[in-house]
Amino acid sequence: MKFFIDTANLDDIAEAQALGVLDGVTTNPSLMAKEGITGADNILAHYQKICDLVDGDVSAEVISTDFEGMVDEGEMLASLHPQIVVKLPLIADGIKACKYFSDKGIKTNVTLVFSAGQALLAAKAGATYVSPFIGRLDDISTDGLNLIAEIRQIYDNYGFETQILAASVRHTMHVIDCAKLGSDVMTGPLSSIKGLLKHPLTDIGLAKFLADYKKGNS
Repeated sequence: MKFFIDTANLDDIAEAQALGVLDGVTTNPSLMAKEGITGADNILAHYQKICDLVDGDVSAEVISTDFEGMVDEGEMLASLHPQIVVKLPLIADGIKACKYFSDKGIKTNVTLVFSAGQALLAAKAGATYVSPFIGRLDDISTDGLNLIAEIRQIYDNYGFETQILAASVRHTMHVIDCAKLGSDVMTGPLSSIKGLLKHPLTDIGLAKFLADYKKGNS
């Protein structure tokens, strides 16, 4: 499973990259605003900085909600850097734009997916990635992980190459559960990745090894 980090924070991206397990980055206007990055020129410059930090795909989201606007924005974003993936909302014009970009060989990430039917449409349009938001489904007492399982079954049934990118991952167990279900990618905060390192027995065992070594060499 690929590990993406969902942030616009350069320090978090650099730390995840330094771990040696980072495969890409996803971000959105809300995450940009959280870092105080506003204005088209500043946002575009920030995408460039992210691409310079990582080796993998970097999803850059369009703001337009009409087909022509998405195409114009998406082509501009794709021209910024070879690692850019054009991120499109799952609406009718977003699916049309996805097909347009797919036919041109430009990678896409169809986002704000909350049903298996939506994911099926994205795959039919040739999306590179589809982003079901599992955490937001959990927030409304719906099983987000079940959606991952449904999409996995449908894609496997028909041999779709679209990658399932589990988004709105909130914690480490989301990562583990998505891996069990066969999600191709997960994207979440740095804490969800670093949380995989933690186990009390690891800490206890290391402390004992170090204490025994110290006693034997004192």
